[in-house]
Amino acid sequence: MDRQQDRDGTAQDGQTGSRLDKVLYAGFLAALMALALVAGAVLTAADVFPGAQIARAYQGARALYDKMTAYQDVYASDLWHPARWPDKGVTVHLPARAQEGVTLYTSGHDAAAFLVSMDGTVLHEWRRPFSTVWDDGAAVKEPQPDPYVYFRKAVVYPNGDLLAVYEGVGDTPYGYGVVKLDRNSEVIWSYLDHAHHDIDIGPDGRIYALTHDFTDRPLDGYGNIASPRLDDFLVVLSPEGEEIRKIPLIDAVAASPYRHLLHTVSWYAVGDPLHANTVDVITEETAARFPFGKPGQILLSFRELGAIGVLDPDSGELVWAARGPWIGQHDPDILPNGHILLFDNYGHFDTPEGGSRVIEFDPRTMEIVWQYAGTADRPLNSQIRASQQRLGNGNTLITESSGGRIVEVTPEGEIAWEFVNPVRGGPQGDRIPIICWAQRLDPNTLDPDLLVPDTPATEARS
Repeated sequence: MDRQQDRDGTAQDGQTGSRLDKVLYAGFLAALMALALVAGAVLTAADVFPGAQIARAYQGARALYDKMTAYQDVYASDLWHPARWPDKGVTVHLPARAQEGVTLYTSGHDAAAFLVSMDGTVLHEWRRPFSTVWDDGAAVKEPQPDPYVYFRKAVVYPNGDLLAVYEGVGDTPYGYGVVKLDRNSEVIWSYLDHAHHDIDIGPDGRIYALTHDFTDRPLDGYGNIASPRLDDFLVVLSPEGEEIRKIPLIDAVAASPYRHLLHTVSWYAVGDPLHANTVDVITEETAARFPFGKPGQILLSFRELGAIGVLDPDSGELVWAARGPWIGQHDPDILPNGHILLFDNYGHFDTPEGGSRVIEFDPRTMEIVWQYAGTADRPLNSQIRASQQRLGNGNTLITESSGGRIVEVTPEGEIAWEFVNPVRGGPQGDRIPIICWAQRLDPNTLDPDLLVPDTPATEARS
């Protein structure tokens, strides 16, 4: 009996020892992993091999994880927001105060552009899913599903052809390319580099676009700028969509008299230090009273530098740059009087009404001569995206992207026209897609056939 108890006791001791061994082994492995993490962090911070490789592996894994998990529901992406009001379509139209015309806009719910009348009737639409344009030569190798890919901006030609910029939400790089469509949405050509944000057409038909891509190249003299990082480029395309020139914008800034701007990049933006978001060709008209740029040069906006600037596409030089009383700005436009109009996404943050405003300022003195931040019941608030356009009658057309709204205001701040995206989505039908960009057009500049409604409904299809 005693021998049996001894054997049982020995067995129990053996099991206890085995469990203890497993616990100690697990603790040993955990300690090794912790040590590896600490060592990796130290090597990464010290920029010692294999610190950069560890950083790249982490960034790649994080991007993949975000792509696989953060965007499982398109209505949870930043293409959709809670609808702020129940209104749909045109909510205000004062014919005596509004600039009559037609409005072209793009929406986050589809790769589509819509031309609407002053009463909100859809006159024409262009629609082309990215999956029908993509090929294995595209810069993006595994594009997001079509509900996550939209037209960021679109420009219509008088004959009804359309240029559009594709972006994919939940992906990095998010620029997907440029497409030119005919009036029936058939593809004329595509340029499938990582084009993003904005596009413009010069008087000679050349097309100016922004692209971006990852680079491992260190930026000499700027240890605060990350490597790898996302770098921006200005691309010049022929009217047929062939690449003529590609200018690295970070090099243009680093070689300019404004190179100090790169030392001011915030810690959270060192992996995307410029975040260029505007490209506007300076015309003869706009150059006449603007002393900082010449016809053919390009007005740019660098969100993370808090700066706007002028680039000469022939020399690749940044010839002028300025910072001002704005934060996270988009879409600077040179006005005929030489002033600049831009959407100041965060510049109204210190007021209870909202976080955004549109400002007009004199670039010679940096004095703000006009601004609009919305009304008490409808303040402007768009943390990202948004745009504006000064109209011929002096009004300003404002695209409040996050609100899914376009509003035309008089110089006195009166709302002369307002349009709220008519599309709704989500399980409760209470989410509204962003309006990425909008432009008021003179109908006399377009083929009359485009002005005849080609859809029976008065709201864009969801």
